[in-house]
Amino acid sequence: MSELHKNLINGEWVGADGVENINPSNINEVVGVYARATADETKQAIAAAKAAFPAWSRSGILERHAILSKTSQEILARKQELGELLSREEGKTLPEGIGEVTRAAQIFDFFAGETLRLAGEILPSARPGLTVEITREPVGVIGIITPWNFPIAIPSWKMAPALAYGNTVVIKPADLVPGSTWAIVDILVRAGLPKGVVNLVMGKGSVVGQTMLDSPDVNAVSFTGSVGTGKRVAEASIKVGRKFQLEMGGKNPTIVLDDADLKVAVESVAQSAFFSTGQRCTASSRVIVTEGIHDKFVEALAERTRNLRVGDALDKNTEIGPVVDPGQLKQDTDYIEIGKGEGAKIAAGGERVTKDTEGYFLQPTLFTEATNSMRIAREEIFGPVAAVIRVKDYEEALATANDTEFGLSAGIVTTSLKYATHFKRNSEAGMVMVNVPTAGVDFHVPFGGRKGSSYGSREQGKYAAEFFTIVKTAYTAAG
Repeated sequence: MSELHKNLINGEWVGADGVENINPSNINEVVGVYARATADETKQAIAAAKAAFPAWSRSGILERHAILSKTSQEILARKQELGELLSREEGKTLPEGIGEVTRAAQIFDFFAGETLRLAGEILPSARPGLTVEITREPVGVIGIITPWNFPIAIPSWKMAPALAYGNTVVIKPADLVPGSTWAIVDILVRAGLPKGVVNLVMGKGSVVGQTMLDSPDVNAVSFTGSVGTGKRVAEASIKVGRKFQLEMGGKNPTIVLDDADLKVAVESVAQSAFFSTGQRCTASSRVIVTEGIHDKFVEALAERTRNLRVGDALDKNTEIGPVVDPGQLKQDTDYIEIGKGEGAKIAAGGERVTKDTEGYFLQPTLFTEATNSMRIAREEIFGPVAAVIRVKDYEEALATANDTEFGLSAGIVTTSLKYATHFKRNSEAGMVMVNVPTAGVDFHVPFGGRKGSSYGSREQGKYAAEFFTIVKTAYTAAG
């Protein structure tokens, strides 16, 4: 039996019972054993965060800077080790895993700097003899609930700003991938974080997550995950009057116009749709292609899709790792059958892949002859499945791209400055990409969507201050 990785509550590692974390590339391999918190332990974690808040919220900016900077440095120094851990528990290829770890280090480094850049304003009052100060203060106890698809980056881009701005944290990582978050929390502790400032409670959402949502002592919740769970987070938060931030689903389009560079279009769509096994909320699963380029684009993309190398996440030749678990694999294969039943045609992929080890391997699937009314074009699959939709011209492509309840990311491949400029202005998405994949944003810029994809202020970059701080206005009389 592997060593038990425990929960962190008020600076102490606690927990008795654990569950095995299984490698989706090889289901006979146990990545580690991780404790599951009870409802009572979750309440203790919340109480510890509440007790630690007064001191941490008034701590010196150099103390916060040093802790976040040390955390960044250790993450970066251990990027190979942590990248392997991430790839073993989630299924990303090793280069993708190392890239995500590097991004986490960059995020902590950025917010270390933000501790020194938190500015306010001094304004003259409309009333003579008064001055006005506008400052930002921490919110309090932040509940963080993260998904399984970015097990290091997303916990980092929530915890780092929360801590930089003086909040305390109770974090629940996805039950499928506790190892990566455990490693980051362990690094934070050894970087000198005072007890109770961050509390890690691993376990079931129905137990740990619900206890967090039920607690009036959790002042804000930052959530990334499914639409259904996001709605429950919103309902529970409204009842107790807390701030909440939701990042949920996507059904992201990429438009390919007649004037597109074919090689750029094929590679952009292949990476958007299939890399990271399509398990990204910014993945492009609707490929909207104008008539003039449609046939040759489909032929080239189908060939690229068939040649994608599926295999063990740690194999240097692998381009597409396994699906994360059997439940997600069933969802992917169910949608492939739904697509065929709706009349779409498979141009490439759609089959399970057999490898030397028993894992959840699936060949990326490309549908053609799809319409925007099909379920495979309306509902988030969250796997390596994409559907090509033929349209007449740019105007129809834009209307089709915007015809969705989601609005996270959208892309266009074109050599026309006119269409690129028009699309950036008229796409109903929070993030727009021109001639680059829809998945992948920088660590220092805002992340978030519109419509059913997101609710609340943006994540990452300086915009994170909107959620993790409260604005205070103070008046002072002269003399």
